[in-house]
Amino acid sequence: MVKRAASGNTFSVDYADAVAAFFVPGREGATLPVSVAEGGPARRLRDACEPVAMHAVWSRTANERLAQLGLDFLTSYVGGRGAFLGEPAGAVVAAAFAWFEPGLVTTLWDAARSAVALDRLVRVRDEATVASLREVLAGEDPGEVAGLLAGAAAAADGMGRPLFSGRRADGRPQDAVHCLWWACGLVREHRGDSHVAAAAAAGLNAVEMNILTELWIGMPLLSYTATRGWPPDAMRRAVARLESRGWVRDGGLTDEGLAGRLGIEQRTDAQEQPIAAALGDRLEEVCDRLNHWGQLCIEAGAFPPDVLKRAAG
Repeated sequence: MVKRAASGNTFSVDYADAVAAFFVPGREGATLPVSVAEGGPARRLRDACEPVAMHAVWSRTANERLAQLGLDFLTSYVGGRGAFLGEPAGAVVAAAFAWFEPGLVTTLWDAARSAVALDRLVRVRDEATVASLREVLAGEDPGEVAGLLAGAAAAADGMGRPLFSGRRADGRPQDAVHCLWWACGLVREHRGDSHVAAAAAAGLNAVEMNILTELWIGMPLLSYTATRGWPPDAMRRAVARLESRGWVRDGGLTDEGLAGRLGIEQRTDAQEQPIAAALGDRLEEVCDRLNHWGQLCIEAGAFPPDVLKRAAG
């Protein structure tokens, strides 16, 4: 999906390229691992939030509006998400994003900052995303769920969670649709930051973790990892390290690899349990409503339809 421009120093992916790459039906017979399909409260909440949380990334309206500022699909993503960190060096943004090739993130971050001031980028992105999501959710009343989710997520521990903490510092919106998107983003970023910590504690680098995840959810080897900008030699070395560790063999996970990936999932979920617990007996209701709104996003062409894409986090 990532294309290097003729100069060799920049990367370009427009919205149409991203849609062509990711808006494809799932492979026939593909199934999720039981721990995802029948996951605990924290996993179910994260997956229910995902399509709404990612509306800024996949909404045509948001992408077209940001293109008017000189941003393509990737610079919109990196600039918009990274802006909550302030204006750090690209290496800092790359470290927070974790799963992407660092040079790619740094290049995209610098390109986004050169194209438009970050405060303007965030303002335009927010306005376009909320307008798009409001259209998708026309006739729905997200106010109560947005309030419940925002209260639960905003009170979570921010220690060691830079993307979550930056998003939370942006402040809780008063508008119900905006608040819903913001709260879903908090849940997503909190889990993402926790997932990075769990992978690092297991002694895994970003490429190895991408490989484990894609195999764990049933994607072909390196099919997902390659979309994160990693060069072939880096991916080959990562596969070799996982093979020597006894976690990968013949292009799939061994029993040890399955157990190792499940352990990372469980440690991530444990860090997210306070958010799920804060919803109490409203959790299932919140997840049901979010899943309904997520399906509306999919039907509107504002989130990839392949169930494996939602699970790859």
